Amino acid sequence: MRKSDAIAYQQRWEALREIELQELRSASIEERWLQVNAIYDLARSLGLPLEGNTDPTPVYARWAKLKQNY
Repeated sequence: MRKSDAIAYQQRWEALREIELQELRSASIEERWLQVNAIYDLARSLGLPLEGNTDPTPVYARWAKLKQNY
């Protein structure tokens, strides 16, 4: 891969990111609500817990363990 190819590749991804950001900014409340409901339905169908412990301590402990080991 030439340097010019790599630069063009990166520029295409940056352009795509900008388009995605514009789409996110222009999404209506209804569209966002439908997306949230779709995520909720997916989690429910996968049997994931929708309510439960909101204590962040175990998450912090896992991150600390990962940081220590890596």
